[in-house]
Amino acid sequence: MINMVTKKTTELEELEKKIGKVPKFFRELTENDPEMFDMVMKFENHIWDDGALSRKTKKLIAIAIAASLRDQHAVRAQLNGASNLGVTKKEVEEALRVAFLLAGMPAYVYGKAQLDEVMK
Repeated sequence: MINMVTKKTTELEELEKKIGKVPKFFRELTENDPEMFDMVMKFENHIWDDGALSRKTKKLIAIAIAASLRDQHAVRAQLNGASNLGVTKKEVEEALRVAFLLAGMPAYVYGKAQLDEVMK
């Protein structure tokens, strides 16, 4: 049992490096529904691992999507994870301009406000 808890803690720490702050419900899954946690982690790893797109590029896409949805928690979590990947403020600003083009001025303004608070 202790090895399983240690494994899940390590998986959460690795996920936090990839995406930023791990949502509370992910942590709760480790105890409340370990099977679901394993499935979600497998999916998360599949999505975030480098492939045709680098993890860094995927992070910029995630930030732009979260800003377009005006999801403060997601934007901040993705921005925190971005710094772990070496994403620069200038790169995020460019991704937010793409969000502006497709999702409108509110998406850009929202994302830019979060960016200026998180990545000073």
